This record gives sequence, C-alpha cells and structure tokens, in this order.
Amino acid sequence: MTSLVPFEAGLLLAMATPNQASNPLVQLIPFALVLAIFYFVILLPMRRRQKKVQEFLSALKVGDKVITSGGLYGSVAKLGDQSVQLQVAQNVRVEVSRAAIVGYQGQEPVVDAPHG
Repeated sequence: MTSLVPFEAGLLLAMATPNQASNPLVQLIPFALVLAIFYFVILLPMRRRQKKVQEFLSALKVGDKVITSGGLYGSVAKLGDQSVQLQVAQNVRVEVSRAAIVGYQGQEPVVDAPHG
C-alpha cells in the first residue's frame, strides 16, 4: 500500500469536493472586469465629450458665427446664462437655448446632434 504525501492528500480532497464554496473574491473578478470595461468604453469618453462641450459653450463670445442643432446659422449678438441671441439676418434676431448651439460655422460640430 502506498502512503500519500500531505500535498497529494490535500489535492485529492480538493478534487473530491467540487461543491465546496470557492473564494468570494475570485467570484467578483468577472463583475469587476465588466465594470472596468463599461467605465473605459462608455463613461470616460462620455465625460470627456461633456467637458469639451461645456468648455465650448462657456467660451462663446459676441460675434462668433455658430450653427444650432436645428440647422440655423447666425452670429452671436447677445449672451445670457441659459440663452443666446443670434442675429440670423440684418435686423433679425432669434433667441435660442445655449445648449442648442452645436458648433462654429464651417467646422465640425462640437456637440453631437440628437438622433431621433
């Protein structure tokens, strides 16, 4: 009869009881991995885009030629906290929400236009 070394006995015991609870930290690894992927693929780029849009909207000044999300071209005539007055033609001014301005005329839009 062969005698088992303590290591082999432990190995046989571990293989004999597969229903034994494993380390809870090992079970959390896939969950943490999914959260990390979600953060780096979705949340981080979204935060960067939001910051870029916020910087664009706060840097607006009178005289800037802009375009709105509705496709209206105009020149900034007056700035308010929540709205911007655009001059779209001579003696024609329209007040729009500051959030409706998506970019400068002739450049790529800073704000993604809503898809609907």
